[in-house]
Amino acid sequence: MSVFGLDPKVERYLIADDGEVIIDEVGKHWAAKVGCVVEMVAALPVLLLLAVLPKPLYFVPLLAALVLLVHGLWRYIGLRMDRFVITNMRVFRVHGILSQRIATMPLARILDISVHTPFVGRIIGYGHFVFESAAQDQGLREIRFVGRPGERGLTIQRVIQRAGLRGRMYEPDVPMPAYDPSRVGQLAASSASDGQMAARAEADAAADTRDLNATRDYSEELPWWRETRG
Repeated sequence: MSVFGLDPKVERYLIADDGEVIIDEVGKHWAAKVGCVVEMVAALPVLLLLAVLPKPLYFVPLLAALVLLVHGLWRYIGLRMDRFVITNMRVFRVHGILSQRIATMPLARILDISVHTPFVGRIIGYGHFVFESAAQDQGLREIRFVGRPGERGLTIQRVIQRAGLRGRMYEPDVPMPAYDPSRVGQLAASSASDGQMAARAEADAAADTRDLNATRDYSEELPWWRETRG
C-alpha cells in the first residue's frame, strides 16, 4: 500500500511478542483525495493569469499557484499517511506526516460500531465508522472515508467474536436428553396426580382444624376481667 514511499509502516507498532498480526489495513478512499487533487489542479488556471497581468504583478499568480500546489500536496500526503489497522487484538489509527500519532483501542473496549454510508458513498463504495467504546478514545471516535465499509465492519465483528469477547450460546457439559413424545402424557399425568394429592392434603388439614376448634374449651382462656367470680 505504498505509493512514492508514502507508507506509515504500521508493522512497527505491532506487539509481535504476543502474536499480534494485521487482519486488515485500511487507507482513505479515493473520494477523500478529490479535494486535494482539485486544489493542485487549480494552480494551473491561476498561472494562466500571467498572460493578462502586467509584469509587475506576475508575483501574484505565481504565489497563489504555489500556495495552492503546496497546500493540496500536503493534504494529499496527510491522507496517504492516515491508516486504520485491524489486528487480532485491537484496532488502531496511525496518522501524521512529520510527526506520527497513534490512537489505539483494544477489542474488549468496543461496545458498538455504527456504519454511516452517505448517498454518494453507496454509489462509489465508501462509508464512515463511528465507534462506541468504554473509553471513548477521541482518535478513534470516527473513521471517515473507509472503502467497502460493510465488509470491513463484518471483519471487525468477526475478529471480536473469534477473540471470545462477545456472548456465545451456552453449551452444557452434559448433553440434553432427546425429545420423547411418549413422556409428555406421563409427565402431564404425574403433574395432575401431584396436584390431587396436594389438594387432598389441604382438605385433611382444614378438617382437622375444624375438629380441633369444635372440641376446644375457650372458657379457660377468658381474661381475668371476664371470669365469673364465685
